[in-house]
Amino acid sequence: MALIELQLTLPQHQWPGLERALDDLGALAVTLLDAADEPILEPAAGATPLWQTLTVRALFDAAVDQRGLRAALAEQCAGVDPEGLRFAAVADADWTRAWMDGYQPMRFGERLWVVPSGLEAPAAARSADAVVLELDPGLAFGSGTHATTALCLRWLDALAAVGHLQHRVVLDYGAGSGILAIAALKLGAAHALAVDHDPQALTATCDNAQRNGIAPARIEVLTPAAFDRHPAADRGSEVVLANILAGALIALEPTLRKAAARGAPIALSGVLVDQADEVAAAWRGALAAPASITADGDWVRIDGVRAG
Repeated sequence: MALIELQLTLPQHQWPGLERALDDLGALAVTLLDAADEPILEPAAGATPLWQTLTVRALFDAAVDQRGLRAALAEQCAGVDPEGLRFAAVADADWTRAWMDGYQPMRFGERLWVVPSGLEAPAAARSADAVVLELDPGLAFGSGTHATTALCLRWLDALAAVGHLQHRVVLDYGAGSGILAIAALKLGAAHALAVDHDPQALTATCDNAQRNGIAPARIEVLTPAAFDRHPAADRGSEVVLANILAGALIALEPTLRKAAARGAPIALSGVLVDQADEVAAAWRGALAAPASITADGDWVRIDGVRAG
């Protein structure tokens, strides 16, 4: 099928209205890009994972009325300049190939794989002991491609290898796409709690859990307020992960420390190398010494076990 790509640049605050309009007008796919070299990596809990200025690319059937589409968007989205809309023909095969070139199966540790849907798993991911997650990149962050997520996935794989995930209750705070909670379940955890402020992340987590065959009874998707009322919020979480950012990890230390059961493994990610000492200091009383610091490029994971 021949496609047409619509492209425009706009400030973040105009995106919700444009998103609704594109959906109403039959967009087949939408991609958001950074328009101003403003990288956002794994976002803080509650943060909206969007850049201040966005480039939006939306795919439509090539038969769409371009003039009508331009007029409809200008009418439905206050502030959208119809003259700023650009159209370009895109072959469906070219779009699919470009997507596949950008995202390939990835291995984390010994057994754990993340394979985008539509791609064939490599031979090693089809072995009897391999654990495979089917996951596509999306607006809810966490597809394994960023170092902060990769550090957590490797940690989970290593925990599973020594039996420290088996039959455990896992807390994934700042869940994003739910990749860490789902990985923990597929590696042997009994139950997972995926906590995030962002409704988009909660929806993505539910969708990804279903795609990966996770029974609804094994995963709870919660807002922070709902988690605060959950029994696992008071020393009921037997494994704790938080892949957010340094400031949030420091601010959430009382919440996560309270949630962690005695001796629970804890992993903190989303920390730049030069922030590691500050985060480690904030968690010194909560983690049994010595905490471990593992680097991947500019990012580190701090992990240990719950003290006391």
